[in-house]
Amino acid sequence: MNLLNVQNLHGGYDGVEVLRGVDLHVQLGEIVALLGSNGAGKSTFNNVICGIYPAWSGQVVFDGQDLSGAHYTSVVEAGLIHVPEGRKVFPNLSVQDNLVLGAYLRGRANEASNLERAYDIFPRLKDRRSQLAGTLSGGEQQMLAIGRGLMSEPKLLILDEPSLGLSPLLVEEMFALIVQLQQQDMAILLVEQNVAQSLQIASRAYVMENGAVRFSGTSNELLASDDLRKAYLGL
Repeated sequence: MNLLNVQNLHGGYDGVEVLRGVDLHVQLGEIVALLGSNGAGKSTFNNVICGIYPAWSGQVVFDGQDLSGAHYTSVVEAGLIHVPEGRKVFPNLSVQDNLVLGAYLRGRANEASNLERAYDIFPRLKDRRSQLAGTLSGGEQQMLAIGRGLMSEPKLLILDEPSLGLSPLLVEEMFALIVQLQQQDMAILLVEQNVAQSLQIASRAYVMENGAVRFSGTSNELLASDDLRKAYLGL
């Protein structure tokens, strides 16, 4: 069953079309990778389906609900949660205050148990719960951004470049965490430039170029194509 179904999506910003007829779907409980270089349109796609930028045309259906053109608050309330590129934590608030803000629109009834869940997944955040978020390391800020997303009880979690700027060891930890989240019956759309490790954990993948999906298939299918690996995946 498709949890997210995007059909013929067009959109952009400042009058410039970025997305040119994107089709993509994510099923319940799976990890799907959205791959592409800088400027391919990945972040714009995230912003359009999450209601930050308006869709010009096309359809976004999530969990049976048509969210085409919906305000971002409605998207969050539906359980489609976006962890943006660059972490976007509130630097002058404590770690715990950042986490609690994640339950502002969704998950408030279970705030205490969700907070404990976030601390169980990220013990370092519990140790630093009173520390200002701006004083955390890059890896800790990424943990905080994901923990804040989990506070909203996501049905689908969009992770935009979660490995960006992390050390190789932290990248390994981050991808292991993504698998752990998926094993808790959470669907994940992994938007990444780290192709090799993304395809190791994703069941399917889409390759975006110039605002359109050029290739899609299982991770094994993408890796089996020499031309695709060389031309688009850098492998």
